[in-house]
Amino acid sequence: MRRRVCTPPGLGERGQAPVAAAGPLPCPSASPPARPAAPGAASLRIAALHLPLLPIERRRLTGAAAIWTSEGNRRLLVAVSPEAAAAGLAIGQALADAEAILPGLALHPHAPEADAVWLRRLGHWALCLTPRPALDPPDGLLLDITGLAHLHGGEAALHRHLAARFARLGLTARIAIAGTPAAAAGLARSGVERIVPPGAEAEALAPLPLQALRLPFASIAMLHRLGLRCLGDLLRQPRAPLARRFGPELAARLDAATGARPAPLQPLRPPPAFLAARDLLEPLVTREAIDATLALLLDGLCRQLAEAGQGARRFLLQAFRVDGAVQALAVGTGLPSRDPRHLARLFRERLERLEPGFGFERLALEAHAAAPLAAPQLALPAARSAGGAAPPSGQALAELLDRLSQRVTLWRAAPRPSHWPERAIWRAGPFEAVQVPPGWPGSAPRPVRLLRRPLPLSAVALLPDAPPSLLRLGRTAWRVTRTEGPERLAPEWWRDRPDRACRDYYRVELASGARLWVCRAGLAAPGEAMTWWLHGRFE
Repeated sequence: MRRRVCTPPGLGERGQAPVAAAGPLPCPSASPPARPAAPGAASLRIAALHLPLLPIERRRLTGAAAIWTSEGNRRLLVAVSPEAAAAGLAIGQALADAEAILPGLALHPHAPEADAVWLRRLGHWALCLTPRPALDPPDGLLLDITGLAHLHGGEAALHRHLAARFARLGLTARIAIAGTPAAAAGLARSGVERIVPPGAEAEALAPLPLQALRLPFASIAMLHRLGLRCLGDLLRQPRAPLARRFGPELAARLDAATGARPAPLQPLRPPPAFLAARDLLEPLVTREAIDATLALLLDGLCRQLAEAGQGARRFLLQAFRVDGAVQALAVGTGLPSRDPRHLARLFRERLERLEPGFGFERLALEAHAAAPLAAPQLALPAARSAGGAAPPSGQALAELLDRLSQRVTLWRAAPRPSHWPERAIWRAGPFEAVQVPPGWPGSAPRPVRLLRRPLPLSAVALLPDAPPSLLRLGRTAWRVTRTEGPERLAPEWWRDRPDRACRDYYRVELASGARLWVCRAGLAAPGEAMTWWLHGRFE
């Protein structure tokens, strides 16, 4: 293993003057010991991966290349390829100097947003390595490998396995394993690829520069002026004076790195409670192989749900391709289910969306939205002997709705506590509980179907507040033979604007026999033209 010797880094940020020191620090003292793990609990183990060439390898560039960005009026390099570094280029170098040293250099502007998206994609792909991957932006990953090392023959073998997997993706990765996320990330970013035994984080961090913990540049400059060059010098200082001079953040980072204070890992997504996965020796390419593997996963996952007395309403299939791409398919059920046959039918059509490419190396099936589910009671043989099939049940209807929902959007009209026609109905799911509000929809009948947008009408009435005797829609005139109303609807003061007018609804019958639902907006006033609207039809 390579071990990097601590060298005095520069004072402060590029172009920034060092901060004046406030006086000498007290005499060194021993750093606080790491907190021991709870009896019977496995100690946390974190594998940190630093991807120093992430902006370059994201573009799959070969040969001499560099990434540049603008800082004020200057254009500087933020990433260089190994070929460019061998030619004398370095991070932080001026772009004009780089072009002069290497005229044929391929230059690309820095795109941090695209790099962040690609890092998140790598984090999702890392789900095939651990159920708890986390992002360490801008160019790192943290993998919780607690309890996983024995599956690969130890942490040394796991270290080699991680390096081989990322090398196969064409990524340069520096990997370090430690008991805390900060210690593992600091080692990996400093280029020290090693495996730190549990409790030895302080000793492993001692020779590293202060930048390994990503301290503020102003604090690093002040610590350099005080003669503190490495983390070992800093760890020997008492915590109280450090906290008074540099704030509590410095002491908190030191304690988190050494394990004296637990630092939670923020995973990319919470691990599922029920999971079935298959790592494949040969990549899956054909649909038959994918169907057979999915059947095995469904059997295993449903067996887990049955043992726990649970059912799930959402199932997620993740397919990990050999080139690092991850494809996901999700199906949902209206009621909790753990029937492999039914779930296989739901996945059957969606599997056509998978694009194997060079093949899938891993398939993982997760169950979400779990709920208690009792074992179903089988129908008696006598009940099935007459027709040869079991009588219809609510479970059969639920399965039918599940299959239909994979093709079309299912919904049903449900009442809502409002007297305004456009608010009195909403789209509810087929399995959502619906409760009819008291007094809904009122005493007067309503049309079954309303117009999406009411049509403006012109009406002729004998009096301002009288029902219409003639209606016009464009150039078409309708003579009204019968009317019933009005039904006045006042605005909902807790929801509508104060100047909204009330409505008077009439049920009218035309000479042709058609029955319409029209309304007049606002109160009738002499000499003012009233606005009429066609809102629905009685079929």
